Amino acid sequence: MTASGARQREPSRALTEVHRCNASEALVIRGLLESHGIPALLRSRIAHSVHPFTIGAQGEVVILVPTAAVTRATLLIARIVPEPPLI
Repeated sequence: MTASGARQREPSRALTEVHRCNASEALVIRGLLESHGIPALLRSRIAHSVHPFTIGAQGEVVILVPTAAVTRATLLIARIVPEPPLI
């Protein structure tokens, strides 16, 4: 424990953001990652069960995976998520 009494995160348990999207896409991506053995955590600022429709970034979902799996997760996501157009 540190002097403040909080435990430091173990490196193997650290999570890293790999993608941001809407709730529907997040569920598909989580299924893809988990089917390849990569645990995924979805984080959002609103409860999608209460507010199923959102506008813009308000309903954005952040997908987090273990830091050790970031490269694999990013490659899997790139297979199904098209790159945004260059404007």
